[in-house]
Amino acid sequence: MIDSILVGGNIITLDKKQPSVQALAISYGRVVALGADDEIRRLADTGTTSVNLDGKTVLPGLTDAHLHWEAQAQAMRSVNVFEIPDKIIAVERVKERVSETAGDLWVQGQGWAQDLWPDREFPSKQDLDAVAPVHPVYLSAKSGHAAWVNSAALRRAGITDRSPDPEGGQIERDADGAATGILLETAMDLVSERIPSPTVDELADMMLEAQEHALRCGITMIHDFDEPSCLAALQVLRERGELSLRVLKQINQQWLGAALDSGIRSGFGDDWIRIGALKLFADGALGPKTALMFEPYQGEPNNYGMAVVDKEEMIEYVSRASAFGLPSSIHAIGDKAVHDTLDVFESVRREEAERGVSAQERRHRIEHVQIIHPGDAGRLAELDVIASMQPIHATSDRITAVRYWGERTAYAYNPRLQLDLGARVAFGSDAPVEPLDPFIGIHAAVTRERDGQPTGGWRPEAKLSLHESLLGFTQGPAYAARMEDRLGKLAEGYLADLIVLDRDIYQVEPEEILELNVLGTMVGGDWRYRAFD
Repeated sequence: MIDSILVGGNIITLDKKQPSVQALAISYGRVVALGADDEIRRLADTGTTSVNLDGKTVLPGLTDAHLHWEAQAQAMRSVNVFEIPDKIIAVERVKERVSETAGDLWVQGQGWAQDLWPDREFPSKQDLDAVAPVHPVYLSAKSGHAAWVNSAALRRAGITDRSPDPEGGQIERDADGAATGILLETAMDLVSERIPSPTVDELADMMLEAQEHALRCGITMIHDFDEPSCLAALQVLRERGELSLRVLKQINQQWLGAALDSGIRSGFGDDWIRIGALKLFADGALGPKTALMFEPYQGEPNNYGMAVVDKEEMIEYVSRASAFGLPSSIHAIGDKAVHDTLDVFESVRREEAERGVSAQERRHRIEHVQIIHPGDAGRLAELDVIASMQPIHATSDRITAVRYWGERTAYAYNPRLQLDLGARVAFGSDAPVEPLDPFIGIHAAVTRERDGQPTGGWRPEAKLSLHESLLGFTQGPAYAARMEDRLGKLAEGYLADLIVLDRDIYQVEPEEILELNVLGTMVGGDWRYRAFD
């Protein structure tokens, strides 16, 4: 039985065997036929729903291969300090939220970046104390690797001027040794773990809002890097019949033992929720200058960044996970962190080869690869490690990267380099660090511009073609999820995950990509969002 047919369209399949068709037929959530309108219409029967696309463009559904879904859901309800141009605005927004918040409940926000401010200096607890003397305030930085808190939050966490730095983190202090209210890397957890968590049902409700937004942006699958509470809430949505996105769920470092004890392997689950890889952090991030570098940050001769998990420990984790059937996905931003991570994978690849395990069986990934040493440029391809990158970072981080990395940026934010050397790439947004919208990422990859700047694009030799960018949001993530036999293109037997655009993305000018409208999003043969007749 044919459930539905789509006819009269400009259907771009991303399948080399049949790149474009007018129509397709869907049965039980899968594409079962593609071709000309007349061919597909002949397959319909009395129970078939027919949709006339009236010339609209269809693409395979897009995947965000790196985001933090629980954080995204909560960020949509928190104080908006995303990329505000001055800390004064952040303080005013916190003041407003405090006035609306009863008692001494927590006030949270996300997205500030001190490099966007006139003085480019970290803020302090005193800034927040002036408007929130009682309510504890926790504002995470845009990078996700720093937090700005007030005195009430420090008190709740028991942090004093004499508190030691946690392993892999730092409590920022002033010249007198007093805690400033800035927490870096694992020091963030000292406060964030004191914030009451929403119940699983409350979190599931928050996710519905984020899911609606994702579907309107053409996203049909996500690769999530948040905690087990995120998985629990996703399962609640599934039980309610409200889950409309496919999810690859990674396992964070502290939960590896429990996962391995349970016998979970990569791919466990189904086409809606499945287990992916172990997630580790090799270093920090560019914004707080904690990304681990071979050479110091410009203007800071003693700052080389920070190792969150050292190489030897990473080898132990990755080796153990691989032996039990899990690949690893390692956050590495600085060139030294990327180098160390590649050393880890090289070591574990040797172990896997001795066991007769192929690279396709352990699809290891490096998350971000924001800057790579020239000597390491070809190693991802050599080791068959996926470069999981976020094209939007090139345009949002450009000024900061040039300021702190200088000429080293020739090897920064460069999926072009990895593709040319034969590496596999998968693209995402890192939401809520960046906006959850794949078309912003596609535009960034194609133009290397933001708001028209710089003219011609930053390091234009790193630009990708539109087709390469689309593959990075479709077939690359499908391979990373071990779902390339049913996702990433529109072909017979593939899942009916697709989006409808108001115009042909291949025919618009690059600067018009951001103006495209998603008119419909189908997942598993059902319209999860539709704004056309």
